[in-house]
Amino acid sequence: MSECECLAGCPFFHDRMPIQSGLGTVYKMNYCISDYTKCARHIVVQVLGKERVPADLYPNQQARVAEIIARS
Repeated sequence: MSECECLAGCPFFHDRMPIQSGLGTVYKMNYCISDYTKCARHIVVQVLGKERVPADLYPNQQARVAEIIARS
């Protein structure tokens, strides 16, 4: 699978978590390169648009996605 098209401008990595950190590297490999379709942030972008992605949403918080979509 190719790299997520949102990575270059993803505020999660560029404002909250340095990609070079240990955890940042794990998230990047699992959610930005391996299978970005499972990234909670990417799912919200696809359904609601990037302006509706909560700043505190981590890529692995798929359980929050349904709640975020339901509140919109």
